[in-house]
This record gives sequence, structure tokens and C-alpha cells, in this order.
Amino acid sequence: MENIKYDLLSVLPEMIILGMAMVILLADLFLKKRDRLAIYLLSQVTLILAAYATFTSHVPSVGYAFTGMFVDDPLADVIKLMIYLGTSLIFVYSRQYITLRNMYSGEFYALVLFAVVGMMMMVSGQSMLTLYIGLELLSLSLYALVALDRENARATEAAMKYFVLGALASGMLLYGMSMIYGMTGSLNIADINNAMMHAPLPNKDLHAVLILGLVFIVAGLAFKLGAVPFHMWVPDVYQGSPTAMTMLIGSVPKLAAFAFVIRLLAQGLQVMHVDWQQMLMIMAVLSIVIGNITAIAQTNLKRMLAYSTISHIGFMLYGLMSASQNGYTSSLFYIASYVLMTLAGFGMILLLSRKGFEADQLEDLKGLNQRSPWHAFLMLIVMFSMAGVPPTLGFYAKFAVLQAAFAAGYLWLVVFAVLIAVIGAFYYLRVVKLMYFDEPKDHSPISAPFDMRIVLGVNAFGLLVIGLMPQKMMEFCYYAIAASIN
Repeated sequence: MENIKYDLLSVLPEMIILGMAMVILLADLFLKKRDRLAIYLLSQVTLILAAYATFTSHVPSVGYAFTGMFVDDPLADVIKLMIYLGTSLIFVYSRQYITLRNMYSGEFYALVLFAVVGMMMMVSGQSMLTLYIGLELLSLSLYALVALDRENARATEAAMKYFVLGALASGMLLYGMSMIYGMTGSLNIADINNAMMHAPLPNKDLHAVLILGLVFIVAGLAFKLGAVPFHMWVPDVYQGSPTAMTMLIGSVPKLAAFAFVIRLLAQGLQVMHVDWQQMLMIMAVLSIVIGNITAIAQTNLKRMLAYSTISHIGFMLYGLMSASQNGYTSSLFYIASYVLMTLAGFGMILLLSRKGFEADQLEDLKGLNQRSPWHAFLMLIVMFSMAGVPPTLGFYAKFAVLQAAFAAGYLWLVVFAVLIAVIGAFYYLRVVKLMYFDEPKDHSPISAPFDMRIVLGVNAFGLLVIGLMPQKMMEFCYYAIAASIN
């Protein structure tokens, strides 16, 4: 590591967001309720400044900070830009919702920005210590956000479940990391990889310890992703949380979790890919089966989207389990597509919600076409994309990960995934049927801020446009992976 350049400018985006989160907390003390719009605007400006710093910080050489524990490479830059975009959309979609429920405060925006800092640390972590600290910062912020509505008993229950199970998963992850550290003598991802490549293990006992450590690490990562059999928290937390928090939990943190997997498995433990491939394969198949089939029985829209998330994570794991550059690129493309679809889906739920009413039941979408043909059409695009109907973005994303798995030799698993995906399309198309063929139960007008309507329209149509022309986005993902995975 003689030619490595250490530069604190590599962490400038993190410093901007962390500093502005504290400014927002302080500013909130001096602002009256009617002036809270300033906090929202300040949060959006923070994301723009961080995006500018990330975009302009890229230099031909990879930047490091904190004695190699933090890396600023193309993978980090690309995923951070996606995180800024997703968080900005969350702020736009959730503003009216949190205002009507007395959660429009500096606490909400500061906690979301703290969560973003945690995600950025996970994305740029070059040491298991940095990765773990980032994960904990993200998790603690999310626990607090779920319980932010103090008078909501269901949200408090969801926060407690999330906290207890999250603490268990963090412990498993930390235990696995300690075993890897004990066997390799380093916390640095690159050093761990070098130690495994250039120092063959002398006996089977030490190899068994490494495998055990790997099992704990994969289990911890699977919990954060929401993959089967570590998915038990997902439906309850999605349903119990306020919808704005559900949208946050189900979207951008998945990007950070993907980066976490790439750093640990693809960069640090690539030598053991035969072992973790098998674990990911089992979780991928189970996630697709249980996610899609269980979603059919749901009547709560948020709970249905929770099981939908589990199935999407299964498809994303199809790309990762190929353990190839093509597979990693396809998985990044899939997780980015999933975030855009999820934001649009939950954005529609927030649009239909009003004070004292959560539009989180399937029957709340009945006759939406008669109430608002435009919004029904946007929801149709989102559902078609999630189902993988061409020519939407969801179709190309599924095609990309299945093609990567096929190229890696998993022919029968690909055939199986396609069959289950066809079965799973039922519950997405059921939403379309309710919107277009049923009589509305609610005839009240849909009221939402102008900026939310515009952004939601752009988001939904983006699923169609990018699905028709996915090359640029795929090149973006390939650039991130190719420059970071040797």
C-alpha cells in the first residue's frame, strides 16, 4: 500500500451531511411551526451539496482516508449518488404525510441525514470496523425513526421488534467478523484478501473457523437485506411503521447493504466464493418462493410490498451468487431499479393518504381510475415494473440478473425463478384489477403538493423510459463495479 494517497477530502461529502444534520437540529430549536419549510429546503440543499462534492471528488486515483479504513472509489461514488437521489425523493414524498401527523420537525430530517451518513460509511468502508460503525449508525437512526410517532402504539411495537432482531443480527455479524480477524490478523478488507490469497491455510481446523465466521457474516447481511430465512422482521416493521418510514427502510438502505456485501464478500472474501455462493443460492431460491407466494395472501398493501421486497432481494442475490463481474453489475442495476420502483410505489400510498387515514389496504385502491385516471396509470406502471412486465425497467432488471446466473451455470435455478415470478405476477396484477375494474369505496378528491405530483410522475415514467433505454444506466453500474472489482 505504498502508493496510496490519504486525503481527508475523500470524506468531504460525509462531513457536509453530518455537519448540516447538526445545523438542522439546532435551527429547529429557533424556528416556529409555520417556518418549518426552511428545514425541508435545508435538507434538500444538503443532499445537493453532498452530491456535488461526490461528483467532483473523483480523481484518476482512488482516494483513501483514516489510514486506509475509508475508500473513495467509483463504486462508492456511484452508490452514494443513488442514495442522495433516493433520499431526496423520500423528502419530497413524505413532507405532506409527516406534516399531517405532527412529525414535521428537525428530528425527522436530522435522523434521516444521520442514516445517510451511516449508509455512506457502509459504502466506503475498507475496514470491517468502518463497515460495522456505518451499519450501526444506520440501524440506530432507523429504530428511532420508526418510533418517531410517539402516540402510535403499532409503530412503537414495530420499533421494538426491529431493534431486538436488529441487535441480534448485528451481534452475529460482529461475531463472524471477529473470527475472520482472528484467522487473518487484519480488519482491512484488502489485507484480508491478500492474507487468504498468499497464505494457504495449514489445516482443516482453521478453515472450519473461517467457514463458521463466514456463516455468521452472511447471516447478519441476510438480515439487513431481508432475505429468507432472516426475513421475519420485514412484514411486521413495514406494516407497523408510519408509511414515510417504511418507504425509507425499504429503499435506499438496500443500496448500502449491497455495497456492504460487495466490500465484504466480493473484495475481502473472494477466495471463499465457492462457500458463500452456496449460501446465497439457498437464500435466493427461498426468498423468491416465500416472498412471491406469501404476498398473494396479503390484504394490507404495505405488507404485500414487504413480501415483494423479499422476492426482489432473492432476484438480486441471483446476480451476486454468480460471483462474477457481470453478476455484480447486474445486481447493482437490479437494486437501483428496485429502489426506484419502491419509492414510486410507496409515494403513491403517501399520495392517497390523508389526515387520520392510511391508504395501506388493497381495497383503498378500488376504483382509483374513476377518481384519478392519471394516478391510476402511474400506479399501473409501477405494478407492471415490479412484476417484470416488458418494456418496464423491472423486466430488464430481472432479465439482467437471470442472464448473469445463466452464464454462471445455474440453468435450472433460472428456469425455476422465471416460473415463480410468473406466479408472483398475480398479486401485482390484482392491484391493477382493483384500480380499473372495481367500484371506488372512497370518492374524496386526491390532494397533494404540486412538487410531489410532478416528482411522482417523473419517477413512474422513469421506470418506463429507462426500461426502454437501459444501456446508460447499465454502463453506469458497469463502470462502478469494473473499477472496484479486480
